[in-house]
Amino acid sequence: MLGRMNDAHELVRGLYAAFAAGDVPGLLARFAPDIVWNEADGNVLADRNPYTGGEEIVAGVFARLLEEWPDFRVDVGEVVGGPEVVTMFGRYRATHATTGKALDVQCAHTWWLADGKVARFQQMVDTLGLDAAAK
Repeated sequence: MLGRMNDAHELVRGLYAAFAAGDVPGLLARFAPDIVWNEADGNVLADRNPYTGGEEIVAGVFARLLEEWPDFRVDVGEVVGGPEVVTMFGRYRATHATTGKALDVQCAHTWWLADGKVARFQQMVDTLGLDAAAK
């Protein structure tokens, strides 16, 4: 368990910084070996829910996501909660590789933390907006 809410917020903000930098080892270092990851219902990437472990997440979520949205980014907004459960409210922004349509949708991510690592993740996102930009 993380000792303080600031530690939990720092861990979560570090996840987004690692993702933005393309630092996959840095990202995976923050995941528990048996992390359980769920994409939002209605998201095309939810087809393999739940993802378990870093390798499944990288192959099943990140690789597929960046293939479809090469410039994908998460604009991190408010981070609340802690020390064991933290939620980030933000936005996804990208341009679809095939349609060329812009993506700009709300998202919320809830992170469950244990022993200084992420044990569980749940995505909530505007799946209608995702779908509209992909078609």
